[in-house]
Amino acid sequence: MPLPVSRRLARFLVLLAVFVCAACGLVYELALVALGSYLIGDSVVQASIVLSVMVFAMGVGSLAAKGLQRRSAESFAAVEGLLALLGGLSVLALYASFAWLDVYQPALVVIAFVVGVLIGAEIPLLMTLIQRIRRQDPGSAVADLFAADYVGALLGGLAFPFVLLPVFGQIRGALVTGAVNAIAGVAVVLWLFRGSLRRRVRWALSAGMALVLGVLAVAYALAGRFEVTARQALYEDPIVYAERSAYQDIVLTRSSLVRGGDLRLFLNGDLQFSSVDEYRYHEALVHPAMAGPHRSVLILGGGDGLALREVLRYPAVERVVEVELDPAVLRLARTYPDLVALNRRSLHDPRVRAVTADAFAWLRGNRERFDVVIVDMPDPDDVATAKLYSIEFYTMARRALNPGGRMVVQAGSPYFAPKPYWCVDASVRAAGLRTVQYAVDVPTFGNWGFVLAATQPPELRLPDDVPPLRYLDEAVLRAAAVFPKDRPRLALPPSTLIHPRILDYERESWRGY
Repeated sequence: MPLPVSRRLARFLVLLAVFVCAACGLVYELALVALGSYLIGDSVVQASIVLSVMVFAMGVGSLAAKGLQRRSAESFAAVEGLLALLGGLSVLALYASFAWLDVYQPALVVIAFVVGVLIGAEIPLLMTLIQRIRRQDPGSAVADLFAADYVGALLGGLAFPFVLLPVFGQIRGALVTGAVNAIAGVAVVLWLFRGSLRRRVRWALSAGMALVLGVLAVAYALAGRFEVTARQALYEDPIVYAERSAYQDIVLTRSSLVRGGDLRLFLNGDLQFSSVDEYRYHEALVHPAMAGPHRSVLILGGGDGLALREVLRYPAVERVVEVELDPAVLRLARTYPDLVALNRRSLHDPRVRAVTADAFAWLRGNRERFDVVIVDMPDPDDVATAKLYSIEFYTMARRALNPGGRMVVQAGSPYFAPKPYWCVDASVRAAGLRTVQYAVDVPTFGNWGFVLAATQPPELRLPDDVPPLRYLDEAVLRAAAVFPKDRPRLALPPSTLIHPRILDYERESWRGY
């Protein structure tokens, strides 16, 4: 077969195409997993669905490629063109299905399957192309192909989190990957094997590659507008701020229908607070824990600065350490005018030291002691947050307490999600603390519960030096400790790192809401 370059160089170029296409294939997989984690949560389930479906589909694709080997060059180019188009548009299509069609999971399975079939067809066709260039021992050819494939996957795996996501974002990162895939997969074949391709086939493949690149380019140009429109479809109120940080999707909305406006913060689509009634939640979270020594306070989570606002209302507080995972949330709480006004510039107070760190990791290395520990974490709806509701986490938090110190944990809704709530209580008690449970009504959230803990049985009361409050008083607090007959205490085992029971309880409890 005539080649435009030496056989050695031609073979190298085919292996280079294998390398690049493998990198692109892994990026598609990671992009689907990451999008599911952002939109749905529960990264383990999303990864399991994507990887298992794609691996199965790759086997199907390998079998299907047997019938294409007689026309391996044009078949490989066609496969790569389709893969570049579908893989490049996959994130955009899935985001649209989530925002407007409410068919995310079926769409995810279909896209993962088709992408997997196309990826699976690559290696058999590439093996045929390699052998067309120069016959060699099948074992050596397989070794060379898989070496290029695996090293390319390494490149794709590293490029996705460190280059594509931070530079381009999810939608545009997938589109750029599709363009690279089209050029590497189609152009190399068109140039190297043009002597064996009929003129009509060459023109068809060239036109197809140009069409794919054109579609991806148009999608890239419109991606920003599409993302704004799709994101707005997910929220009832107008979006006034949106950012996708390294950790999560951050959205602020504001409604003018409520007197004074209703500012709401969403992280990965989950509501964190409404300015209309957040004071109920934060007064209930903070002030019962302050009924004792409170010169030093540790806040784990709560990067919006609202729990911190309540803590700083006590003149006796001398120092506060605020531990927040996402620096983007802290920056928003320090700089966004409406949020700064709501948290009363709490993160600018000289008594506060803000730490950007994973709370679990920070507690492991912590040597400081505090009078009060406030645990204000997102609900445990995935593996990453479930560890923050484990015996191990609460044990480290207990060690951060001074003698006579108190800890409070936001524990979800004892009405809507009683099993997670009582699992939190069991986990705190298993960490060596005595507890008292209480719940208040926050209209935006519904009935919401907390667990107050100390080494000795804590008394549920307000501090002697409590500042004026809008919602909470002694009568409300006494009533908060009374649980109705239809929501009795549940005797449940605690949650641990190895066995995160709270994750199962959380999924079970909120199903259908």
